[in-house]
This record gives sequence, C-alpha cells and structure tokens, in this order.
Amino acid sequence: MLTETKSNRNKRIAKNTLLLYSRMLITMGVSLYTVRIVLNTLGAEDYGLYNVVGGVVALLSFLPGSMASATQRFFSHALGQQDQNKLNRVFGVNSLIYLGIGLAAFVILNTGGLWFVENHLEVPDGRLDTLVSLFYLAVFTFVLTILKSPLMAMIIAHEDMKIYAYMAIVDAILKLAAVFLLIYLPGDKILVYGLLLLLVSLIDTTIYSIICFNRYAECQIKNISWDAGLAREVVGFTGWTLFGQLTTVARGAAITVLLNQYFTPFVVAARAIAINISGQSNKLATQFNTSLYPPIIKSYAANEKEEMFALVTNGSKATFFLMWILALPVFIEMESILVYWLKETPSYTVEFARLSLVEGLIFSISLPVTTAARAPGKMATYESILGFFQFSILIVSWILLNGGFGPEFVFYVAILVNVIMFIVRLQIVGNLTGLPVVSYLKETLPSILGVIFISTALSLLIKDLFPVGDLFYFAVSLVIIFGITAISIYYIGLPSKIRKKLTKLIHSKLKSLPF
Repeated sequence: MLTETKSNRNKRIAKNTLLLYSRMLITMGVSLYTVRIVLNTLGAEDYGLYNVVGGVVALLSFLPGSMASATQRFFSHALGQQDQNKLNRVFGVNSLIYLGIGLAAFVILNTGGLWFVENHLEVPDGRLDTLVSLFYLAVFTFVLTILKSPLMAMIIAHEDMKIYAYMAIVDAILKLAAVFLLIYLPGDKILVYGLLLLLVSLIDTTIYSIICFNRYAECQIKNISWDAGLAREVVGFTGWTLFGQLTTVARGAAITVLLNQYFTPFVVAARAIAINISGQSNKLATQFNTSLYPPIIKSYAANEKEEMFALVTNGSKATFFLMWILALPVFIEMESILVYWLKETPSYTVEFARLSLVEGLIFSISLPVTTAARAPGKMATYESILGFFQFSILIVSWILLNGGFGPEFVFYVAILVNVIMFIVRLQIVGNLTGLPVVSYLKETLPSILGVIFISTALSLLIKDLFPVGDLFYFAVSLVIIFGITAISIYYIGLPSKIRKKLTKLIHSKLKSLPF
C-alpha cells in the first residue's frame, strides 16, 4: 500500500511540475516582453526610479511570503494528518492574522516608508510629488498582495496546481494588457503604470477569493474565529520566518536602495534588469519546489521520514538541473540576448545578470532543504543563524561600497555568502529532521558538478565556433547549448534507474504517434 502511495505521489508531483513548468514558460515570456516595453516607454531613468520606489515597499515584502509559508505549512501538516477540524481552525486564525498584518503594513509604509521616500531617496528635480503618488499606489498594491497570499497558499497545500497555473496565466495576461494600455493612455507614464498594476492586483485577489470560498470546506466565513493556542503556534513559527525573510529582503530591495545612494539610477536600472532575468530562471526552480512543498510536509506529518529524505535529495538535483538547462544558454549568450531583447541597456547589465544567475543557481539547490527545515515547525535556530548570514550581505556590501568598490561587488558578496549558507543550512536541517547530510552530499554534488563541468566546457567550445553578431548563428548557438545541457543532465545527472524509466516512457509516447 505504501508503494502504491509513493507511486501515486510521484505521479502527482510530475503532473504538478509539468503544469507549473508550462505556467512558468508563459509568465516568463510575458514578463521578459513587458520589461522591454516598460523600459522603452518609461525610459531608463524612470524605470530605475520605479524600482527604487518599489524597493522601499518591498522592504516589507517578507510579510506576505512568510505568512504564506506558515499558512501552507500548517495546512499541509493538517492535510497530512487528515484533520478537517484543524484545517478549519488554521483558516480562521490565519484570516484574522492576515488582516492584522495588512493593517500594520499599511500604517508602517505610510509613516516610515513615506518619510524615507520624501527625505532620503535621490530624486531628480521636480519628480518628488510624482514618486510620492507612485508610492501610495505601490502601498495599496502591496496590501492586496498580503490579502491574496493565504489564498494562494491554500491552493498549493491542496496541490491544486492546475488552478494555481491558470491563475498565473490570468495574471500574466492582465499585466500584458496593462503594458499595452501604458503605451496609449495619456498622463505621466510612471503613475499610469503604477495604477494599472494596482488594478491587476485587485482583480487577482477577487478571483482567488471566489475560487477558495467556493472550493474548500475550510474557507468559510463561519470558520473565522480566534484560537489563542493555535495562534501562538502560528505566530511562533511565523515570527522566526519573518525574521529570515526580513534578512532576505536586506540582500534584495535594501541593496537596490543602497545602490541608489552611491550610484546613478542607471546602475539601479541595470540591477533591476539583471534581477528580472535571473528571477525568470529562478521561477522554474521555485515552481518545482512549489510542487514539492506539500509532499515533503505531509511525509513528515505522516512520519514517513525515508520518503521525505528521498524527496529532498532528488528534489535538490532536479531543482538545479531544471534551472541549469535554461541558465547556461542565457549565461553564455547574455550579451546577444540583451541586444536582441532590449537593444540598448545600461552599463553593468551583462555582468550583473550573469552574477545574479550564479547566485540563483547556488540557492536553487537549497530550496528543498529549506522546505524540510519548515516541517518540524522549530524555526528559531534555523532562521536566526541563516538570518545572520543573509543580513551580513547588506552590511559587507555597504562597507565595500563605502570604501569605493564598484557596484558588482554586491553580487560577489551574495555569491560567497550563499555558498556558506548552503553548508550551514544542511547541518541545521540534519539536526532538525535527521536528514543524513553525508548521504545527501554524495547523492547530489558529484552529479551536479559533473553536469556543470561537461556542459559548460562543451558549450563554450561550440560558442567559439560561431561568428558574433549574427542572429541566425545566435539562435543556432542557443539551441545547441540547450541540447548539450540536456544530454549532459540525462547521462551524468540522472541515475541509470531513472534513465531507463524515462527512455521507456519516451519510446511508448513515440509509438503512440499516428505516423
């Protein structure tokens, strides 16, 4: 019976991964296209200013993410225990907590955040009033994101990835429509864009609410009540997660604001473009781990430790390979991609984008391990130690920039600290869950390093054979590098047992074709 359960679970993970992969491809295409249109419509300076203002709001972006992780963890745990009463209570308590968090965020941003925008941002003459108005729009959009987050977490906990994927496509279409409207609508473009994104967020939140309240028994108004004991448990878990997310924001939004203090908006725009590129690649890793999150938590709740360890180990390899197969072609052909995509880009964009990809690749291996850390619900040690390392990225970056180092050093610092954090994270999770660290490393690192070495060496060799600046050869190069990476993963990254199953599946699919 357990084998059948594992088989069904693996099929569900594979199906969910395919859905999320399709979701990612669509949203990636839309996002990359919209960046080009928005950059051309706003101009590099306004695009940089938009990201600075958004960065101030994003200083609190850890709130919805952390709360969603807590909600998802508690929902998945209750589902693993098959406890409907607990599901009802978790929904009720989290609904009230989210309302409180949304109100707190609104107050903090409209006091401290507004003060920072008005007094400490480097703003071109005559643009302060515009940026203050944009800040208000960003605040309202952010509060809607907080209210939407538990609904998204609930869908993920139930592993309804089809709904999650469809909603992402709806969101992508709405944002694409907003970009087209931006071109034609009159007024200050930076304000028009902020208003359109607020409208998109409002529509998203409304649709999520309708789906959840009609689909899940626990999502009912009657279940919204206060349970002090459960609330303490949720807040205790979430409090440390909030701390961890706060330090993560320090290496993201806060560094964007820091660069604004030492360099021009064009450098900030280059970072924003680089983060967008790596973010699209990171989405694939994140989407795959979205499908892994509920099974890992449910396996722990059901005391199926071996199943959980297998999910974490195989998940780390799969996460890296799924990201690597896209990241390597982009890394090698970065200059050409930026030329054909954006035509003109600010200085540092190519270097920033490549370094950001490296940082994301290192972090991707840790994603399933991070999920495993949440399973026991004991986050104090994990988040305090990892939070210290993440916060150190901001401190060291500030010291270096203050000492006259270039903006690229914020990426070098982040890469080095992420390597250290990977080692520390493994040791902590081993202590929390019993994950066999040595076995994990033996199962993951040799195949990952082998794929990196072989695919990179062969891809660079192929790249040198093609002339630079030709669109046809650029396209051919991308396809060949993608193929080399896929073949390297298949023969070096996958164990023979998985290769045989995959080969058998491909043969059966080919035989079923009508020609």
